[in-house]
Amino acid sequence: MIEQVRLRDLGVIAEATLPIGPGFTAITGETGAGKTMVVTGLGLLFGQRADSGVVRAGAAQAAVDGTWIVPEHGVVAERVQEAGGDLEPIGGGSAELLLGRSISSEGRGRATVGGRAAPAGVLADLADHLVVVHGQSDQLRLRSAVAQRDALDRFGGAAVATALETFRAAYEHFRAVDDELSALVRDRDTRADEAQQLRAAIAGIEQADPQPGEDLELTARAERLANAEELRVAAASAHQALSADDDAPDVQALLAEARRTLERAGDDALTQLSTQLADLEYRAADLAGDLAGYLADLDESGPHELAAVEERRAVLGGLVREHGTLDAALELLQTGSARLVELDDDDDRIDRLAGEQDAAASALDEAAAALTAARTTAAGRLGAAVTAELRALAMPDANLTVAVTETATSAAGRDEVALLLAPHPGATPRSVSRGASGGELSRVMLAIEVVIAAVDPVPTFVFDEVDAGIGGAAAIEVGRRLARLAQNSQVIAVTHLAQVAAFATNHLTVVKANDGSVTASDVRALAGADREAEIARLLSGTPDSAAALTHARELLTTGAAP
Repeated sequence: MIEQVRLRDLGVIAEATLPIGPGFTAITGETGAGKTMVVTGLGLLFGQRADSGVVRAGAAQAAVDGTWIVPEHGVVAERVQEAGGDLEPIGGGSAELLLGRSISSEGRGRATVGGRAAPAGVLADLADHLVVVHGQSDQLRLRSAVAQRDALDRFGGAAVATALETFRAAYEHFRAVDDELSALVRDRDTRADEAQQLRAAIAGIEQADPQPGEDLELTARAERLANAEELRVAAASAHQALSADDDAPDVQALLAEARRTLERAGDDALTQLSTQLADLEYRAADLAGDLAGYLADLDESGPHELAAVEERRAVLGGLVREHGTLDAALELLQTGSARLVELDDDDDRIDRLAGEQDAAASALDEAAAALTAARTTAAGRLGAAVTAELRALAMPDANLTVAVTETATSAAGRDEVALLLAPHPGATPRSVSRGASGGELSRVMLAIEVVIAAVDPVPTFVFDEVDAGIGGAAAIEVGRRLARLAQNSQVIAVTHLAQVAAFATNHLTVVKANDGSVTASDVRALAGADREAEIARLLSGTPDSAAALTHARELLTTGAAP
């Protein structure tokens, strides 16, 4: 429920505060006073598109702030928290929510939710759970088949909602299976070529039989074989120094002589050092043995091994050129087989998917039939209920039926819904999209909302001149029905008819003052004599006419009657 709205520099309104609260709030005022700006301001809080043209002349920006009373827990609270905003608990399971919207004269906009900046789209999301707005454009929207179907679905309640949810799940499943099957059939030749290329690539890799890191090992081996003579000289020189084959002194002999000299000295400290020299002898012998083995390996290797290594490197180089790296080739060998099995299974997969598609189509047909049945049942009840409301809205001979006919399958089902209106007995029922006048369409829309609100309550309704094109007794019944709607929901109506405003529990008027240079408006709450004068002005254009005041008091008495 909207508790209060504050407008600043919006159109002709310099600054105004609208105390709204529960029940039925009527907003009246002279032409050009800014009633439309009130609806525009509410629309900004509901996330509607911002236009810099609404900024008051000479002002830097327009701003709208609203205070809502919402449940402390639930969908709205969760959405506010997701946006980073906060609710202010006020007790009784309710909380206060602050929403704001501003737009500069240059067109830049800003929205706030619960005290935090947020995209304007968050306001629109919240509005879906907080309010239903009806203006002249919304009456035109009621002419669309989609809007008429949505109205029926809202009235249908849980039965239609459950059937629609089941249908949508079946529809999405069928679409997914159908898309997969179509893609598989469409790309069959491409997938066959991929399988052929993949099979050849795997065969080439298997024939080469590469090993992880083999290319690096072969590179090192090739470098060693290419420099074999230089390596042989270096290894032989080192071996000769450690263990000479002739009588020349070598490291081992020198270490042995040094050890024996220390041992003969008979000193304990020198004896310990001689032990370290013995260890060096063993290590020198081991190194000499390793060098001998290295030389033997070089002697066994030769040009023939270098040729074999280079030939193997050429084989691996071909894999690298084809796959980028040897690791990529090895990875393809690991994963390609599974992909090849998938590609080779295309025919079987097509058969399986065709069977799954048939099953999905049957499930979709069943879900569509159940949805149509639920809508058809709801259509009969909606037509009867709206017809009863229309008779109370000064259309005593009107009859509204809701036709449900089959159409192309979409995510919303296979049903086309049409509201058919017969204004008087004997008239051929015609769709409200073609046959209803502006005044009739206003009453049909109001009747639908009154009926739907009984089964699908909405916290707040905003009507912008719902009484357009009507007057007299019809206007009184519109006011009566708005008051009835306000028993379960908050109702805000911008009206130019006294017969409607008289039924309001809260009457606000937009007052215009002109000082010759700047036009500003203010919003005032009316009661007592002030309200009688405003009702009289709406009736006759003169707030102080005795006859108009008498009529105004009669209307207010009618509006106050239970």
